[in-house]
Parts: sequence; C-alpha cells; structure tokens
Amino acid sequence: MVRQGFNYTIERFGRYTKTAQPGLTVIVPVFERVGRKVNMMEQVLDIPGQEIITRDNAMVGVDAVVFFQVLDAAKAAYEVSDVYLAIMQLTTTNLRTVMGSMDLDETLSKRDEINARLLSVVDHATGPWGVKITRVEIKDIRPPADISNAMARQMKAEREKRAVILEAEGMRAAEILRAEGEKQGQILQAEGRREAAFRDAEAREREAEAEAKATQMVSEAIASSGSQAINYFVAQKYVEAISGFATSPNAKTILFPVEATQLIGTLGGIGELAKEALNGGTPPTTPQRRSDQ
Repeated sequence: MVRQGFNYTIERFGRYTKTAQPGLTVIVPVFERVGRKVNMMEQVLDIPGQEIITRDNAMVGVDAVVFFQVLDAAKAAYEVSDVYLAIMQLTTTNLRTVMGSMDLDETLSKRDEINARLLSVVDHATGPWGVKITRVEIKDIRPPADISNAMARQMKAEREKRAVILEAEGMRAAEILRAEGEKQGQILQAEGRREAAFRDAEAREREAEAEAKATQMVSEAIASSGSQAINYFVAQKYVEAISGFATSPNAKTILFPVEATQLIGTLGGIGELAKEALNGGTPPTTPQRRSDQ
C-alpha cells in the first residue's frame, strides 16, 4: 500500500523494475521487494549559514533555503546516493561562487539577481537526478560589525548631505523669490512715481494754460476798455484785501493809511464800467474837474 504523495521503487532480485504509484500494488513475495520510498511533494531544504568572501574582500555570513520537488522517483533513488545532501552541497558551492564574484554593495542590493543565478545553476545541475528546483531564496546576509558601523555612518552622512542640500536649495529659492518680490516692488514704485510725475506735469501744464488764458482775457479787456478795466481789477483786489483783514480772527482794530475819497473814486470807476456795459460799449463822457484857483 503506497501512501499519497510518495512513490515506491520495486526491485526484483535487487534490480529496479517499476515504480509503485499511490494506492494498492501487488508484488510477488521473496522475488520482489520495495526498494526506496521517495517523497514526491515539494520540499524545503535549509542551507546552513556560511562565511563568504566577496570580490572586494569583505567577509559576510549568508543563509539560504531551497525549494525542490522530485519528478522522477527512479532517478532520484538511483542516480544519486543522497539527493538531499547533494542538493545542499551543490547550493552551498554555487552560492559561494555567485556571491564571491560580486562586491559587498551588490550582494546587499541585488538579492533577486543572486536568487535567479542560483536557481538557474542548481536546477540545471539537478536535472539528471529527476529533481526540479522551484526556488532559491537568500534568507539573511550578515556583514561584519565594523562594516555595518561604517555603512551606518555612511548612510547618516548621506542623509545629512541631502538635508543640507535641500536646506540650501530652499534658502536659494526663498532668496530668489524675495529678490523677485523686491524687484517687482521697485518696478511698481518707479511706475507709480512716473505716473505721479506725469500727472503733476499735466496739472501744471493745464494750470499754466488757464493762467495764460486768464491773462489774455484780462489783456483784451484792458485793451478794449482802457483805464476803466484797470480800475475795476484794482478795486476788486482792493475790496478782497480789505475783506480779508476784516474777517481775520486776530484783527481787533484796523488802521487804513489811505483817504476815503480814494476808495470812493475806485468804486466810482466800477460804476462807470457798469454803465458802459449797459450803454452798449460807448464810454460815457467824463466831466472835467475844476481846479480851484
């Protein structure tokens, strides 16, 4: 009776004749007997830890596991004396070969490549034994303590360097943005000053035009009305000046060093101008003042 997951080899007079599959198999007593009981399920073989020297002369400890399955019970039983020991020794030697051809940094960072190379080599070597290597995995890689400390310091220095670089880049970006802001502010201030100067110049120009136009109108009025227009303007300014003195909050008493007749004469000139305007521009005749003998 053969259990599930196993194959038995049947020998007749010590010679292999057939393989018994799981279930009931009838053999002839005395003439036939069971030779080897072969496990046909996928199995795991632990590769013991070993010290390996890498290409850059670094000593590392390595552990590995091998997954395999027997496909041909007769070959696994009769082509190799101990299939488990053979797979273990074959994996160990090829592990030394593969990792010994790599630098320490490569062994730590390229585990997938190591696994693939080991799988290809070991599977090719175990093919004649009726064994299929399904997977080879590196469990652990242990560099020496001094190398581990050096790697830790190197990693710390690398991270500090990155931090300093990032900080410097941040400061540079901040300075660039600050300079751009100041530049834009100065540009806007200059544009504001230019616009203000333009507005001031325009205002002065318009003021000068208004002043020139007013002067022209006064000149034309003087030219058409003669001395009466002059008297009108002088009287107007005279009255405005007196009203300014009168409305001043600090003025209590005002002394005029002028004669009242001059003010009356000025007001009379204003009246003459008004009459001239009402008469259609004809200047009235001014009576001759007698001179007292």
